[in-house]
Amino acid sequence: MTTMTENASGLREFKMPDVGEGLTEAEILKWYVQPGDTVTDGQVVCEVETAKAAVELPIPYDGVVRELRFPEGTTVDVGQVIIAVDVAGGAPAEEVPVQETVTEEPAPAEEPKPEGRKPVLVGYGVAESSTKRRPRKGVEVPAQQPEPFLAATAVQGELNGHGHTGQRPLAKPPVRKLAKDLGVDLATVTPSGPDGIITREDVHAAVAPAPAPAQAPVVEEAPAPVRVQAPAPAVTYDTARETRIPVKGVRKATAQAMIGSAFTAPHVTEFVTVDVTRTMRLVEELKQDKEMQGLRVNPLLLIAKALLVAIKRHPEVNASWDEANQEIVQKHYVNLGIAAATPRGLIVPNIKDAHAKALPQLAESLGELVATAREGKTSPAAMQGGTVTITNVGVFGVDTGTPILNPGESAILAVGAIKLQPWVHKGKVKPRQVTTLALSFDHRLVDGELGSKVLADVAAILEQPKRLITWA
Repeated sequence: MTTMTENASGLREFKMPDVGEGLTEAEILKWYVQPGDTVTDGQVVCEVETAKAAVELPIPYDGVVRELRFPEGTTVDVGQVIIAVDVAGGAPAEEVPVQETVTEEPAPAEEPKPEGRKPVLVGYGVAESSTKRRPRKGVEVPAQQPEPFLAATAVQGELNGHGHTGQRPLAKPPVRKLAKDLGVDLATVTPSGPDGIITREDVHAAVAPAPAPAQAPVVEEAPAPVRVQAPAPAVTYDTARETRIPVKGVRKATAQAMIGSAFTAPHVTEFVTVDVTRTMRLVEELKQDKEMQGLRVNPLLLIAKALLVAIKRHPEVNASWDEANQEIVQKHYVNLGIAAATPRGLIVPNIKDAHAKALPQLAESLGELVATAREGKTSPAAMQGGTVTITNVGVFGVDTGTPILNPGESAILAVGAIKLQPWVHKGKVKPRQVTTLALSFDHRLVDGELGSKVLADVAAILEQPKRLITWA
């Protein structure tokens, strides 16, 4: 499957690409162009949200926008055409008849590969399959219907792909593939989706065995009247008292990942309360340091460095579990994840090779990570390959928590609020800056001894930050 098609009139169709790794759909958040606008190669035409992040999509050619196939807010399957562009710059959009729209079907594998196709940007391409596509003719839509977004309503009055005459059953490509794999003739399936579209559930229902007819008993006299039970009333919701929010995009992916992690990896959480007064003093000193000018300097920076030092002292904690091979995979690098709350939900981008960064470099990377997350521009690649994570719940005034592992990682450190509390210091009760740390780890990879040593090292460094030098 490619990200574009072209018909004889020079109308090119750009398809929703796989902007992540193996993603199947994305929601169109915003269009930056409208029909009639001129676009150039590399120009961003829309912003989409996947299960991992919001991503801007560039168009890979020059031309004039003729059609936007889906409105904002629509979730589109990967491979569906989202915009049509006239690369010849011909007639205005309203003069392009609907029947010129190309709707695609699988064609025989021996069909020659079209020439002159531009390569797509890395990260935006859809994996090209061995199956090629052929166009089919559409039927003109009545003028009172809006021209954009009508590609899916075209019907075929000739023989359809199943050998039956009449209207071709409407179904998305994944549903057609499912029907083919199960040997189901779509022409015999009763659709339940909007506008008569056949869903995956309809296909599965078509292959389910029909219930055997009940054997009617022989009666010699008239049967007694049968009481027909009234159907249960439909469930209704008071919209004035409830608000229902669809779960999709990042929030849906986070929910699924947390369920998978919580019920796959055996979690253990340990806690320690520590005096971080000296660390807070060091933060203030670093803010005045010339080498740290213009960089993000805060307690999280030193906590991240403390965790990296603890991992260096106990490298066995930095690992993952390979279920297929029943192996523990130790990582000789640390991609440090930082949990970030955004309007679209919780995301965990990571700092690549954080173990190799000096404090100024770590501060710079941390600042870039936070700024990008706040702008909603975190790329899918930035959220892949993490090994351990830090979540700072203290910014919300929370003492601590029992964090759930980011899937595929071995440990996650929760940092609580730093508060002025009475503390025994040098034999006397004094007001000190105190916080509580919580370390959750995968007990398949990390036993209690190893987890305790890592957490104790982090606490010791924050209590005596000079250990950042002596232990590093």
